[in-house]
Amino acid sequence: MTITEPTTVSTALDRARAALRATLLEDRVLIDLGSPGLYGRTGVFEHVYAAVDTAAVRSMADLQSSVLRFPPVEPLAAFERTDYIASFPDLAASISAFTGDDRAHRALLAARERGERWESFLEPADLMLAPAVCHPVYGLVTGTIPQQGLWFDIVGDSFRREPSLDPMRLQAFHMHEFVHIGTPDSAKEHRDGRIPAMRSLLEGFGLEIDVVPANDPFFGRVGKILARNQVEASLKYEFVTPVYGDAGEATAISSANLHEDHFGTSFSITTADGETAHSACLAFGLERITIALFAAHGTDPASWPADVRRALAL
Repeated sequence: MTITEPTTVSTALDRARAALRATLLEDRVLIDLGSPGLYGRTGVFEHVYAAVDTAAVRSMADLQSSVLRFPPVEPLAAFERTDYIASFPDLAASISAFTGDDRAHRALLAARERGERWESFLEPADLMLAPAVCHPVYGLVTGTIPQQGLWFDIVGDSFRREPSLDPMRLQAFHMHEFVHIGTPDSAKEHRDGRIPAMRSLLEGFGLEIDVVPANDPFFGRVGKILARNQVEASLKYEFVTPVYGDAGEATAISSANLHEDHFGTSFSITTADGETAHSACLAFGLERITIALFAAHGTDPASWPADVRRALAL
């Protein structure tokens, strides 16, 4: 069912979100596809998006990371090992396919002709839409890793079932992640040591940035405990910017995350000394950064401040 934009906007934040969305659509930066959080992108969006991604890669060049690219789906068996469904069942989405015979097809078409939902005729395909682009890498490095650890440059599609009319909250989006798998100390250094450079990069885009402790949107009552523990242990930091000014809280556009031994345990990854490996990732939200730039500087990149254009090589 398509959710339409409300006719009455009740809060300043709602008005600010609606105004940004309207501007992006009217100025042909984004194209409304008829479902909340799903948009087509025009040339002006892609031009800035590519510049943001190139700048992010350039800022991490010294890591000499191995480049990996994965499809937007992952096998159910691999998804299970991440334990994502235990923490974020409301964000997960599986792929289904028709596997029936002619009789089942006729029944499907009859239901469709009656205006009924026909998806129940599809069967799970043992594939999940990838909610995080780094998931597949851990299965690839199962076993013992080198003494110095491993670094990966990973970018790709993510999907999280979180429909919203807020243009900063998409269902389908891209993350560019720089992942390290190593010892507890090297993982923490990867996370903490790059925070100043990430902040400097984003501020160089002319964005007001703050770095704050954060938590993931864990599900349910147990999730509240997990979220509190994540903040208390300082496992996640977000780079936030006031896209909507004083109308609401600043919005996260990038993050620096310490997974501790979660993936090392789930995927049986050990260090050279036989201990469970730890991991960390630096994540750039490419669409969020791009939209934050349009919100801050307008929808015509040619009119942006010269220093911003230089930082993005526009």
